[in-house]
Amino acid sequence: MSDISEIVARLAALSDDELLAVLRAATAEHPTLTGVHAVLGTAAATDDAIVDVTPDTDPSPSHESPANLGASGQVGGLSAVPAVPVPPTGIPPSAAVGGYSPEGVPTFESVRDKVEQRFGTAQGMSELDRQTPAGRSADEQWEAREKAARERLDRIRKSLHGNDIETTEP
Repeated sequence: MSDISEIVARLAALSDDELLAVLRAATAEHPTLTGVHAVLGTAAATDDAIVDVTPDTDPSPSHESPANLGASGQVGGLSAVPAVPVPPTGIPPSAAVGGYSPEGVPTFESVRDKVEQRFGTAQGMSELDRQTPAGRSADEQWEAREKAARERLDRIRKSLHGNDIETTEP
């Protein structure tokens, strides 16, 4: 294969249209370069002036100013995913932010707080349920069933042992 500098020199000597044709032909059969091939096809189809890219060229295109870019750097709008703040270099990350370690693992305190909150919510819901008419009715039915069950158990014990054993109420 030829020296890279020789290839670059020959490519630089081509006109823009010739260079586009060479690059489109070179990228046509490479699956990893399909995006480049598509861009080259778009550039060949438009009659826009092609910007000469050399080390002297300004890296920011003149038709897109940084003010036109969204928060994620995309043109024309907001990103579907919000930007994640990255701490500046040289500053160690905080131990835990929002209940999570820097690696994304929940801290013991955050898990404990969530469990306590759920337990308290469940306790409060049961107390509120008992204060409603339906809740009181269910409690009364439960107590009536327990009383009937105790009485029935006492009768069964008396019938098995006779009247010599006395039952005590709990």
